[in-house]
Amino acid sequence: MTASSDFSRRAALKAAACGFGSVAFSGISTAAALPRGLHHAPRAKRVIFLFMHGGPSQVDTFDYKPRLQAEDGRKLPFAPAKNLDPSATSQAKLLGSPWKFRQHGESGLWGSELFPQVSKRLDDICVIRSMQSKGQSHGQAVCMIHTGADNFVRPSVGAWVSYGLGAENADLPAFVSISPPATHGGPRNYGSAFLPAAHQGVTVGRAGKLAKDAGFRFLRSDSDAGRQQRKMELIQAMNRGHYERVRHAPVEGMIQSMELAFRMQSAAPAVMDIEGEPEHIKTLYGIGDEVTDNYGRQCLLARRFAEAGVRYIQVSTPNVWDQHSNLVSGHEKNAAAVDRPIAGLLVDLKQRGLLEDTLVVWGGEFGRTPIVQGANGRDHNPQGFTMWLAGGGVKGGLAYGETDDYGYYAVRDKVHMHDLHATILHLMGIDHLRLTYRHAGRDFRLTDVYGEVVAGIMA
Repeated sequence: MTASSDFSRRAALKAAACGFGSVAFSGISTAAALPRGLHHAPRAKRVIFLFMHGGPSQVDTFDYKPRLQAEDGRKLPFAPAKNLDPSATSQAKLLGSPWKFRQHGESGLWGSELFPQVSKRLDDICVIRSMQSKGQSHGQAVCMIHTGADNFVRPSVGAWVSYGLGAENADLPAFVSISPPATHGGPRNYGSAFLPAAHQGVTVGRAGKLAKDAGFRFLRSDSDAGRQQRKMELIQAMNRGHYERVRHAPVEGMIQSMELAFRMQSAAPAVMDIEGEPEHIKTLYGIGDEVTDNYGRQCLLARRFAEAGVRYIQVSTPNVWDQHSNLVSGHEKNAAAVDRPIAGLLVDLKQRGLLEDTLVVWGGEFGRTPIVQGANGRDHNPQGFTMWLAGGGVKGGLAYGETDDYGYYAVRDKVHMHDLHATILHLMGIDHLRLTYRHAGRDFRLTDVYGEVVAGIMA
């Protein structure tokens, strides 16, 4: 908030829910010898979450299964998961990966030819092959990965990070969502739910729209700076007077949001302007190439936001990874669009010294089955799938956890989505058990009553 504001974040939290909202924050802010909001020394200052909407197949990307390849066309030797397409479960016929795998780098991690550029960076990447989530459907699983809940309206991960740590750059939001999902939860995936409204993600662009046309909606003013300043002061004076009368927490969130939007009018356009980037950087991200231009721009924007002090940045694809049929053509098209930009992002962060304290997270809401659906597709699989992390205090060149010999069920070192969320917060310096907010008579947290930090992936 600006220095002239009558309301601090602490005051707003005390006002919210009869003061109970300040209880969690006071516990966070009193951590000895640490900046406000931290429970322990952080390994990551920011998160870039690369969301592959629809669910990429783990057995076709980073979870190589020789037995699946050898037994292609045979019957799955154990029962498939429930709630799948009956045409798939009745035959339960194994479908080997159409793509070749090979080992990469000093670590020897396996990557398929679907991701040739990202595979070159596997020495910087920790591949979690034992992910599990709740929700066989997209709606459930997308909300689970973004909010930690599969059916209730809950604050998104970025909103929790914003609430816990606040903004690093007072002129930019703490949480930005680039081309967020338009379906399967929509605004819930970047929303603040019962947290103060100021912690909702600020969106840049829309799903399925070109990134070159993306921007913050309604940010520009048709008034000169002086007139805009006077209008802002009048409106905020009225807002503060209203807040004094009603003491209603959403009014405080509105005041904060309007002040941030006013400051963003000067700061955001410079961050959003990628045209001044050197040509070799644009080429690194695939900008200018028809196939990679769109996602390349999104990834470059993510780096610029990270560099400018935004704490949590979502970068989403549309729901394109949902190959119930035409696995080969679908996955090849999708991977070609994101492989080079993602690898470029990792290279760029590393060469700028940002990867060390930037946590990059890649994955979809679930994986896909090793059995065929229809003639040439794969169904949803939340029972065992792959996500990967890079930078921000995780071990590069590490494969953590395992699925069975066919890549169906997680069988060793299982990592539930709650565990991943607990680990992300931990790397940011936050104890997920202590980051709470009182709502409707009880304390809520991102991980609900679950979640274990995955210590085995940390450097």
